[in-house]
Amino acid sequence: MADISRPVEVHLYAAARSAAGVKVIEVGAASLGEILSAATALHPGLGQVLERCSTLVDGVATSDRQCPVAPGSRVDVLPPFAGG
Repeated sequence: MADISRPVEVHLYAAARSAAGVKVIEVGAASLGEILSAATALHPGLGQVLERCSTLVDGVATSDRQCPVAPGSRVDVLPPFAGG
């Protein structure tokens, strides 16, 4: 169960920021999947964009939607990167 007294900050970049119309969303959730679902519920335009984005949880890249996210953590939603 999420600790909503210390929400997770979801920082949006590029297309995700444009789709949501905001830079940061605060949500209370326990896993990356729940966090992204909550962000999409608040800003429905994110739905199509998120499937193409990369995510970082406290600076560590992950695509595991079951990844636990502690209250007060930071999730970054980044655009797809080209090149190397």
